[in-house]
Amino acid sequence: MANNNLHALAPQELWANFSALNAVPRASKKEERVIAFMIDFGKSLGLEVTEDHVGNVLIKKAATVGMEDRKTVVLQSHLDMVHQKNNDTIFDFDTQGIDMFVDGDWVKAKGTTLGADNGIGVATIMTILASQELEHPAIEALFTIDEETGMTGAMGLQGGVLTGDILLNLDTEEDDELDIGCAGGIDVTATKSYQEEASPSGAVAFEIVVKGLNGGHSGIEIHKGLGNANKIMNRLLYKSYDEFGLQLATLNGGSLRNAIPRESTATVIVSSEHEDNFASDLAPLIEAIKTEFKTVDGGLTISIEKLTTVPAAVLSAQDQELLINAIYAAHNGVYRVSADFEDLVETSNNIAKVSVGDGKMSIKCLTRSSVESSKIDLAQSLEAGFSIAGFDVVFSGSYPGWTPNADSEILEVLKRIYIEQHEEEPKVVACHAGLECGILGTNYPEMDMISFGPTILGAHSPAERVSISSVQKYWEFVKQILKEIPKK
Repeated sequence: MANNNLHALAPQELWANFSALNAVPRASKKEERVIAFMIDFGKSLGLEVTEDHVGNVLIKKAATVGMEDRKTVVLQSHLDMVHQKNNDTIFDFDTQGIDMFVDGDWVKAKGTTLGADNGIGVATIMTILASQELEHPAIEALFTIDEETGMTGAMGLQGGVLTGDILLNLDTEEDDELDIGCAGGIDVTATKSYQEEASPSGAVAFEIVVKGLNGGHSGIEIHKGLGNANKIMNRLLYKSYDEFGLQLATLNGGSLRNAIPRESTATVIVSSEHEDNFASDLAPLIEAIKTEFKTVDGGLTISIEKLTTVPAAVLSAQDQELLINAIYAAHNGVYRVSADFEDLVETSNNIAKVSVGDGKMSIKCLTRSSVESSKIDLAQSLEAGFSIAGFDVVFSGSYPGWTPNADSEILEVLKRIYIEQHEEEPKVVACHAGLECGILGTNYPEMDMISFGPTILGAHSPAERVSISSVQKYWEFVKQILKEIPKK
């Protein structure tokens, strides 16, 4: 259950709703319980509640007295969260609520992701729906599913369901930013079968573990040069095969496509003649890698431990060489920076998950871009490289970006309110994350959309945290926006 030390934080109703939400397991594609939770919440308030054919929940609330002449506002956030935990954390996401605690100005979780992305947005909307005091126009509260692993909720929302003129997406993670555009994405999956061969006699086995990386959001944080556990492990395997004739038995690195991989584990064998010097001879490379990443990933550790049992089977030399070369050649990180928007990553790729075992290999990537043609270009580049190595490559889950509208009426309203509250201008930006606005805009092209939110750091990793003071700042912003929605 969520830790009740949040109860004293302001605004109390918002944090109480966040705690209640975080007590409900809500992994992407496992949202049945949180859908039921949200339906029950809306019905308990006596509001009109509907669930569409894919599981999105829509709750409608009438305008408060005197606000009936304002444009209808769609308040939108997604119900699912990224489930990630540290290897040494014992936690069952299917049955346990997030264990939260306060650390100075931050709310954090114990060894897991926090779910502030996008739980703070959901809790904000819940607080507005439940309030008897806030002034607001007619509201359509849209809670989408599966944003984190496919955006199937936004994709499945049909035209004609919403009647609002303005959409406020509460899924941005810097409290001084107003987002008016975002990247699209596509999943690139490379798979290949291989013939196992028996481990040779006289072999010794080792386990190589890469861990301690920060990880994080594979869009918003891709420009930081953070370590990718899959690429780091591949460097070790590449050198070890060349110098020691290393043979790979199993490999498992990373987890979700939208998270920069923090950990990777490989089981390998080498000839007994290298038993005493295998780890020591790799030490210079390990130290070089740690030096490369010491500024952004100072917690990186790379360990090599001898195993008591030798695996029965390994990859053939040919299959192993093709795998390692394919990963080495595949682009990871920023591919192109936008020429039109300052400091905006235009196109990137995250080599998110690599697995080898039981005769099957797979490499899973998430390619993002705010330019559709560039997204496809990088995806096809990856496809070409993996295909040369004999992999079957499939594209899936493609979703469009969100094209900025510099003439947005609601943008001008939010800019003015922000300046009045903080005596400085907000940053008007496009982001390298995948927001649902672009998808929703395909069926609602005339809807005026904008995205904003409080400051959240480390999203998609166990380092995720949300600033308490930023939530307070953001909440005052939200309340004033609702008061100043333009007239119809």
